[in-house]
Amino acid sequence: MYTVPPHLSDSNRRIIGSNGPPLRLYQVWKGSNKFFFGGRLIFGPDFRSLFLTVFLIVAPVISFCVFVSQGLVNEFPHHLGRLIVAISAIFTAYIVFLLFLTSGRDPGIIPRNSHPPEPDDGDVSSISTDWTGSQSGALSLPPTKEVTVNGMVVKVKYCQTCMLYRPPRCSHCSICNNCVERFDHHCPWVGQCIGKRNYRFFFMFVSSTTLLCLYIFAFCWVNIRKIMDAHQCNLWKALVKSPVSGILILYTFVASWFVGGLTAFHLYLIFTNQTTYENFRYRYDGKMNPYNLGCAHNIREIFFSKIPSSKNKFRAKVKSDSSSNFNNSMSLGRAMSPEMPKTSFNIEMGKRRAVDAEDFEDIQSQIESVGGLERCGTQPIHNNWDHKGNWEITPDIHMLAAEFGMEHGVREREKIHGGH
Repeated sequence: MYTVPPHLSDSNRRIIGSNGPPLRLYQVWKGSNKFFFGGRLIFGPDFRSLFLTVFLIVAPVISFCVFVSQGLVNEFPHHLGRLIVAISAIFTAYIVFLLFLTSGRDPGIIPRNSHPPEPDDGDVSSISTDWTGSQSGALSLPPTKEVTVNGMVVKVKYCQTCMLYRPPRCSHCSICNNCVERFDHHCPWVGQCIGKRNYRFFFMFVSSTTLLCLYIFAFCWVNIRKIMDAHQCNLWKALVKSPVSGILILYTFVASWFVGGLTAFHLYLIFTNQTTYENFRYRYDGKMNPYNLGCAHNIREIFFSKIPSSKNKFRAKVKSDSSSNFNNSMSLGRAMSPEMPKTSFNIEMGKRRAVDAEDFEDIQSQIESVGGLERCGTQPIHNNWDHKGNWEITPDIHMLAAEFGMEHGVREREKIHGGH
């Protein structure tokens, strides 16, 4: 049985010696998302803002049902008064459901690549004409490439984080750290990105909240009016008799301007087939929008088209072997991303996984063989050293030596050989 070398740290011993159950994708997810119920629900990193949003919606409705509805039940026919209260409660539950439907689902995350696409892949066949060169003599990927959308040429960008060319209308969210398809914006009120798979529910949430505000606003005024008629008093005395009605009138008036304005803005975006990101970034007013196919088609695309399935299986089991991470990082030498030096490696510190015992023994034997050759003074030919006889430890050994606390010994051996 393989034993962990005594000179390794406790953390590295746990990494090498762990033979736990296979992990699921959501447990090793590289984005900033938060998962619940075993990866069945995915939220943004700011999901706690949901509690504030729910409070701002539910608290006014509870106040309306407790303090205002009694006057409406007494003034209106019995069944009609109760119906007014029931509608507000049911509508609120529907809005909260839309809120969680928006925030608790995959907004359209594009899966990351484990390494950059090869230059000869079909994915990079139509590079932008602005790109002219390579870096350090190695093939490198251009920062943009051109694709055709509805007969118009559109430039798409290369994402260094996800190592892919983003599809049209896709953008990388700096908060969630994911590329999101048809990215609209990251909404702090729902704690999630708004993209292709949840935009419909987001608009329904915002527009329904606007209607709820107007509903509460209207019946609070009705209650005040009933009080004025019943007691033959002016507005101020009626507000004193029902202060909650006055507070709700002010609250819903302000809220209606906010969510109502948001609803109107997104209606404009839907009619013209734009996203919030595109509207602020590209300003299609002065030029042709390649995605605008007419008002009717745009509405049908948002509300009546089939929502695509998630491209990520968050509950799928993945191998917890860091050797795959190592191989993926070394593959960066084949094709470099834009503005990235040739010797850089895609290693995420703090997200290491278990290394196979055989891999570790192989690396350790290579390092120790250098020490053995020091003592006997021999200098055999090895593919990992250059033809001039320089004793040079390859970058992959350097990297794994640093990973397991052996970098110091490697550096010392290099100094010894450097002095010869």
